[in-house]
Amino acid sequence: MKFKYLLLCCFFVGSISSLMAQLSTASLQTDWERAKAYTLEYLEAMPEDKYAYKPTPEIRSFAQQMLHLADANYGLVATALEQESPYGFGDVEKTEDPTKENVIKVVMASYDYVLAGIQTLETIEGGEMIQLFQRFDVTREDVFRKAFEHQTHHRGQSTIYLRMAGVTPPNEKLF
Repeated sequence: MKFKYLLLCCFFVGSISSLMAQLSTASLQTDWERAKAYTLEYLEAMPEDKYAYKPTPEIRSFAQQMLHLADANYGLVATALEQESPYGFGDVEKTEDPTKENVIKVVMASYDYVLAGIQTLETIEGGEMIQLFQRFDVTREDVFRKAFEHQTHHRGQSTIYLRMAGVTPPNEKLF
């Protein structure tokens, strides 16, 4: 009888753990889909002739800012999944075609890469500890959250680019 009880408890704990992981990846998926749509609004809001705009000479242009965001989406998610990134470090930002059309295409593809990676998290252990930047012990899922924080930071910085270019930024998308 004790064995059956122990077996039932193990099954219950395993089921709860599996459910929590599914809820966690569902939450990540929802947040990243919203972030993708929000970033697209920013990309579309900036006029084509302002993609090379820099508020000061020392900082990235609007296009470079958004391509940097895409670089990190690729690099961080590839790290989380222990895969080779489709691009080398910084290669996306160095594109030779920083036109509005191409930047939108490249940045949106980076979000698709992240979203596909979240689906992969459902088949591997998202709570498994890995090394990030060879110095931080984090879970695979935490790397997705750091990537989310990074893209939010750079999209937020681009608000100033839009305002200085005379464009009203898109409304906040918390939900």
